[in-house]
Amino acid sequence: MIKVTLKDGIVKEYNEGISVYEIAKDISEGLARNACCGLVNGEVQDLRYTVNEDCKIEICTFDTPEGKRAFRHTASHVMAQAIKRLYPETKLAIGPSIDDGFYYDFDREKAFTHEELEAIEKEMKKIVKEDIPLERFELPRAEAIKFMQEKEEPYKVQLIEDLPEDAVISFYKQGDFTDLCAGPHLMSTKPIKAFKLMSVAGAYWRGNEKNKMLSRIYGTAYTKAADLDAYLTMLEEARKRDHRKIGKELKLFALLDEGQGFPFFLPNGMIIKNTLIDYWREIHRKAGYVEVQTPIILNRQLWERSGHWDHYKENMYTTVIDDVEHAIKPMNCPGGMLVYKQEMHSYKDLPLRVGELGIVHRHEKSGQLHGLMRVRCFTQDDAHIFMTPEQIRSEIKGVVELIDSVYKLFGFKYHVELSTRPEDSMGSDEAWEMATEGLRGALEDMGMDYVVNEGDGAFYGPKIDFHLQDSIGRTWQCGTIQLDMNLPERFELEYVDKDGTKKRPVMIHRVCFGSIERFIGILIEHFAGMFPTWLAPVQVKVLPISEKFVDYAEGIKEQLEERGIRVELDDRDEKIGFKIREARNERVPYMLIVGEKDIEAGKVSVRSRANGEEGQADLSEFIARIEEEIKTRKC
Repeated sequence: MIKVTLKDGIVKEYNEGISVYEIAKDISEGLARNACCGLVNGEVQDLRYTVNEDCKIEICTFDTPEGKRAFRHTASHVMAQAIKRLYPETKLAIGPSIDDGFYYDFDREKAFTHEELEAIEKEMKKIVKEDIPLERFELPRAEAIKFMQEKEEPYKVQLIEDLPEDAVISFYKQGDFTDLCAGPHLMSTKPIKAFKLMSVAGAYWRGNEKNKMLSRIYGTAYTKAADLDAYLTMLEEARKRDHRKIGKELKLFALLDEGQGFPFFLPNGMIIKNTLIDYWREIHRKAGYVEVQTPIILNRQLWERSGHWDHYKENMYTTVIDDVEHAIKPMNCPGGMLVYKQEMHSYKDLPLRVGELGIVHRHEKSGQLHGLMRVRCFTQDDAHIFMTPEQIRSEIKGVVELIDSVYKLFGFKYHVELSTRPEDSMGSDEAWEMATEGLRGALEDMGMDYVVNEGDGAFYGPKIDFHLQDSIGRTWQCGTIQLDMNLPERFELEYVDKDGTKKRPVMIHRVCFGSIERFIGILIEHFAGMFPTWLAPVQVKVLPISEKFVDYAEGIKEQLEERGIRVELDDRDEKIGFKIREARNERVPYMLIVGEKDIEAGKVSVRSRANGEEGQADLSEFIARIEEEIKTRKC
């Protein structure tokens, strides 16, 4: 008998060889029906996985991240089966689950049409209705290769050939369809009831532009039709909020062929950008940071010393100056190391908090570029904190509190992930353990909920990532805290301790916005272009009803400008209704309508974006109101 500890701590005894699914069924029939996969001692396992020793088990339903992935991975197989039924000449590549859905890559002479996607969906519904069991089996390498060769699936053959010699080669069979796959999967096709094929795109085999272009079909799947409908509604709302569309309408930025991935900021966009930077500088000054600026181009030797040349070179732009190879910086940190080394520091100087609004360049593939969200040039609101080991937890807490205040200002909820050591890393096991526990300890001291993201840390250290949630429920990774003991070692950073000995400081890399450009893109979509007053490019629009009221309107404009309020006067010879509609389309927070009654009363008629017509008000009262909104950064 083996002892199985369930999620709630209850211990049950079973015979060896019992499957995860059988354990779920023993707990309850309902749980078995909803089970998607299992966590066995923290590792994701298929429902068919057999347990042969004492362990901890958690049954994962669709409500868990692991369950969602297994569910949608099964949906990708259902789609592939439907395509092989309808278009048997199609060759299979890969079909994983992804955030919010799944995709599968296919090799076909012609791209899939919208009409064909509809036909595929119909066939998928048939497969779901057939309630086809999924059966897992394994084959030795030679047999597996022969098996896929006989099925004329060259991409699967290549995948098998590239597997390690000791790899377990597994397949999943569902009726007339068999796929090379590690799993996990549902027990049958029946639960995949609510799904939608979303789009078709081109994708190079294995992401290499030298390889053949394949057809990638994206889809999503849910357990309930209502949840699918809600997701599709959210996507429609997201399309309306697309920052590229709104950015063009509001004349914030331009994306031009002459500089793909290098956004042009227009006057209105620069107002938003500079306002955010002013806010950044204010909160960092209050938090005890100093600001520096380091060069955009630095020589190869520096990047070799930092490790970027070995670990990040494919993402770096390079140039030759005076016969010496240089790199345009993809990150600010190596320059920050040199700043620290400009003088000897004492323990009394630490923690030293150094901020930099550094422009960085990273080579992104053209197919990955997306408005302001994924660019090749951006402003990183960086900071490096140099400290003693004893200061790690308190400094991390201070950064968390700073980031928390930023996100709360804009009304963002967020969750936290702790990302641990990746395979491609540098530094000792001891340094990594100390750094990881420093981050973990700070989060636990603060009582913050977090999830562990294994192997997703930076190559030089573990990190805490902040994933914020916008007004329509989407999440964005923005803020990050990375603890680094490697760069201080590589650059031989030192400080003089209390006992007069020289020691290595510990360093934190951190950002709040992440990228100012990307953060602006997120804000555009979060607010749907209706920026709060303090951030809006134009805060007030003065609209005279006719030409004879322009002089009075000019006077109002001058008074607002004197108080630092961003104001525009629409003195065109147009009907007032037209002017109001245009100002509304421009998403201006306030309009001041000026007519004969306003002049007689010495007042203005206020129209706000939030409340519509508000009636007459004294200009001084209106100014006090808007100044308060700006001062408090009301969102």
